[in-house]
Amino acid sequence: MMNKFCFINILILLTFKVLAQPAVTDIPLARQYFHDKIDATQKNILKSDFKDDSLFTPTQNEELNKRLTWYALDYIDSLQVIIERESITNSNGKIKFLKGLNDCLIKYTSAYQSKSIKATILPDLLSAFSEAMISELNNLSVAQVVERNSYDIGNILLASAAFSNNVDIKTAESILLRKYCEEHPDKILSLLSTHTKEPYVDSLISLVARTDPDALYNYAAASDELSNIIRNSKDSLVSIITRMAGMKAGRQYFPFLDNVFNGSITFQQIDDAIHDSTLYYKLLVKTEIDYAGRAIRKDTPVSMQVLTNKLAFKAKEIYINTINGLHEAPDNVRFKIIDNLSPQELYYLAVLCEEEIYTSSYVRGVYAKVWKGLKPIRGDSLLMTVNFDHYKKWIKMAANYNTLDDYLKRMDKSNAELLMKAFVNGLDKTPNLEDAVDVANSFAGISDFKLRNLITKEVQENLNQARQKENFKAINIYNILNILFLSIDSSNHINVSKALDIPPVFFMPNNLMKDSLGRIIIQQFFYGDKDGKGVFNSFLSNFNNANWKRTDAEKWVVVSSTNGTPVSIYCNRPLDEEKNLDADAQKALGDYLYDNDINPTMVIHRGHSYYLSSTLDQLVPSAKIILLGSCGAYQSLSKVLKTCPTAQIISSKQTGSGHINAPLIATIAEYLRQGKDLNWPKLWETLQSRIGNTDLFDDYVPPHKNLGAVFLMAYDKLLEKEMNNP
Repeated sequence: MMNKFCFINILILLTFKVLAQPAVTDIPLARQYFHDKIDATQKNILKSDFKDDSLFTPTQNEELNKRLTWYALDYIDSLQVIIERESITNSNGKIKFLKGLNDCLIKYTSAYQSKSIKATILPDLLSAFSEAMISELNNLSVAQVVERNSYDIGNILLASAAFSNNVDIKTAESILLRKYCEEHPDKILSLLSTHTKEPYVDSLISLVARTDPDALYNYAAASDELSNIIRNSKDSLVSIITRMAGMKAGRQYFPFLDNVFNGSITFQQIDDAIHDSTLYYKLLVKTEIDYAGRAIRKDTPVSMQVLTNKLAFKAKEIYINTINGLHEAPDNVRFKIIDNLSPQELYYLAVLCEEEIYTSSYVRGVYAKVWKGLKPIRGDSLLMTVNFDHYKKWIKMAANYNTLDDYLKRMDKSNAELLMKAFVNGLDKTPNLEDAVDVANSFAGISDFKLRNLITKEVQENLNQARQKENFKAINIYNILNILFLSIDSSNHINVSKALDIPPVFFMPNNLMKDSLGRIIIQQFFYGDKDGKGVFNSFLSNFNNANWKRTDAEKWVVVSSTNGTPVSIYCNRPLDEEKNLDADAQKALGDYLYDNDINPTMVIHRGHSYYLSSTLDQLVPSAKIILLGSCGAYQSLSKVLKTCPTAQIISSKQTGSGHINAPLIATIAEYLRQGKDLNWPKLWETLQSRIGNTDLFDDYVPPHKNLGAVFLMAYDKLLEKEMNNP
């Protein structure tokens, strides 16, 4: 047993933090080496906050930083004194603990710098090391120390030289594995597949059944030792998953897992619908609404995301692909397949098929038919009947397709205001920024100034609350939104670029469009249907003047300026789409540009919306301006930003029209040729006077009003700053 004096000394250190230990002298060189190593690591801890001083300040809390600095210096020094000073072990034992302590500190520093742990675990880590050292000295298990602490602390302890040969290391490692599984449920099954003898296998399988039933389904369908354990589980939910995994059409039953488990539906009832696509879709919708209602009551069903994914797949497969494919057919033919769907069933076609649905499919089909089948015809009634499931997506789509004003007028004004407040609230609660981007995008589509003011005030209220609570994620989100919304009113005189420290939003400097040779390169995508060929010929005729010349190649055409700034517009020929020749021409042009180091700074999509994904797949990162001239292209901004995160985007919310695209392209090209900057507000005024008042032009959104894109750009800039200045 360890002598009483040493135990009391350590206990005082842990409990009262007394640091009156005198320095130790005459340390043998063999051990002094390890003391020097610890001292060097302490300095690295202080530097890990990217400030070369005598403080460790990884947080914004001054008192907490003082405490962390105390542990990084004084506490560690005292541990060194105790290890060296007391007769707790022989020289090799002292070296073991000194080396082990340094191992822990090095791993802590590395993990903190890589952001895999929080800096604030340092006090608990050092306390755990001290406890584990007492256990090791008394030849006792360190398992209880690992049990009492987090996985991160246990992982650092067991990786150190001090405890690698502990008398009960296997138990400690087993506990650590269990803790890892509990903190990383998505890794449980892959780990259990190589640790099937652990005593907690059954309990973790039960946990996976409730946190990731889809993964358990896949493992249950396999044929190995773990799958046998799963199939023999006594857990009733695991048994149902196992049964489904063994069925030929098990995936069709799986979305209803929770209701089967709680007895709300039987396998026979699913059987009755499974072979009829319409009945199956209706059953999916009914279950989704049921699950959404339970989620509101904090009774979130297992496999809810699986259900939503299956519902989205069926909505596209059965209905959206059909009405999209009949885009040239009369409406009575095109939308016949959705005539007998309820308003709720139509609702899910919209909110779950945002990226696939065509503008006309939404505006003339799904949205219009919702109100024909809903009695009384009220906007709030619709959301209540679906338990407000995906309601923010519904509002966002209504704003993007210019139907939001119509939708809000279908309910009492007070309810409309409450709904829009809810739309804006809690944007920091979601794991991603999708809701915040939806709010930003929707704002520009609201024409009611009173409603705009209401939303802006709600954003400001959220911002004030976030500042009071020091909720930095919320502060970032709502501060950006507040700046963007206020900037819409020119009387506020807000320079968005300066306020958010992002590239220009209201204009594009001519010089930024030039490549290293002073050229401006534009790439324009055409498609080989009848309309595409007509638009291609119309484009060429618009540039048939002395300021431009045409150069022909087999698969593309180049229109180049003859004076002023060198501007070249590369256009693939709209060759026969039925033979896939237009795609071949696009590829050939893309290869030519790449091989000759010709980098477009503007990309233009000319063609129907069903061709848009092909253009987006071929976007080049060098593009600074992107014009999407097809119907409903505004819905595809997120795809554009994945390739070109700082691009300025022009797109239409509803109908893309050659009557708008042609003068828009000609005006931009002429401004660039003349060496002018593209001042978007002024350019838009010029186009408005030239084109006249038309809903088609009103549907086009200029770069300075693409608030979702600007929001993402600003948020990414903030994250970049935080990374560089933690």
